[in-house]
Amino acid sequence: MTVLQLAANRWWTGSADPVIHLVTGLSARGHRVLLGVVRGDRFEAKAREAGIEPLAGLDLQPRGWPVPIVRDLARLRALVARERVDVVHAHHSHDHWLARLATLGQRRRVPLVRTFHNARAVKSGAAARWLYGGTAAVFAVSHAVEARCREVGFPADRVVWTPGVADTVSFGPNGDGRAIRDEFALGDAPVVVTVSRLAANRGHEALLTGFKALLGRLPQARLLLVGKGETRRHLEHLVDDLGLAGAAIFTGYRDRDLPAVLAAADCFVLMGAGSDESCRAALEAMAAARPVVARRVGALPETIVDGETGLLLADDGAEAIAGALAHVLGDRAKARAMGAAGRRRAEQTFSAARAVSIVEDVYRAIA
Repeated sequence: MTVLQLAANRWWTGSADPVIHLVTGLSARGHRVLLGVVRGDRFEAKAREAGIEPLAGLDLQPRGWPVPIVRDLARLRALVARERVDVVHAHHSHDHWLARLATLGQRRRVPLVRTFHNARAVKSGAAARWLYGGTAAVFAVSHAVEARCREVGFPADRVVWTPGVADTVSFGPNGDGRAIRDEFALGDAPVVVTVSRLAANRGHEALLTGFKALLGRLPQARLLLVGKGETRRHLEHLVDDLGLAGAAIFTGYRDRDLPAVLAAADCFVLMGAGSDESCRAALEAMAAARPVVARRVGALPETIVDGETGLLLADDGAEAIAGALAHVLGDRAKARAMGAAGRRRAEQTFSAARAVSIVEDVYRAIA
């Protein structure tokens, strides 16, 4: 088939990594896949690194009405006809609307599908009903998203759960974290790592409060906060206020050496789902064979097997967080066993091949 993937995204976050796995997986199965993204930033660069040449001539910026949007619509309508596209797959609301309008009036039927990467993207109302009425199937990255889709009126047989994708190649169980431990003078300390944008509602405040309580039990523990974002200064002040200077360390944004960062960890923790509710950071930690402590948000309740691959928090209180971290860090053998179980689960349940197979089956059914 010829499949057009559209993701009105420029950042290496949210939909970006899942889309690249989907494009490369479908291409490996012999499909011709065209990719449209917002040009000029990390998403495009990462696509090129993966051997994907994004479509030229598309803007896909959700702002700038009317000229760029009208131009995109005309170009997409022509592209769908000229390239004889069999399926259009949208990943954001902006490209979903463009795709819906571009497939109208085609001389042949061109089905449209959508992946909802988070529940808040699923809208209600008359406009949304019209948009979704012309959508042949939707993919939900968590059961919460799946439930939200049914709530707004999607028939159950048009909603398909798709697992997140763990990059089991880049992130492996035998990574070397010594360079990271040396960089931050960690020595043999038990290390907790979190990877998340430093933004509101990501749970960093609760984590820092819980980590403060943990130090009462394990004073040698260290916390690496990986990421960048608008709340960094606020969080730095909170670290000072809590007396965590030297114990809670901001590493900044890490990309190519992220596998080494996870290899330096004894435990991974995630307190918020972010823009992609499949929670890629937790999947990468599982691929790296690290036990995961997580809140029950996004896809985490169906990703983490409580007590087997990590621990799911009953609440985000300081004592609950400290207790879970202490449980994992206090028994290195148990932590290694949890990490190994997480790696197996990443390979079996969250492989790129499985996710691509699910999507491919839907394409064949509707096309």
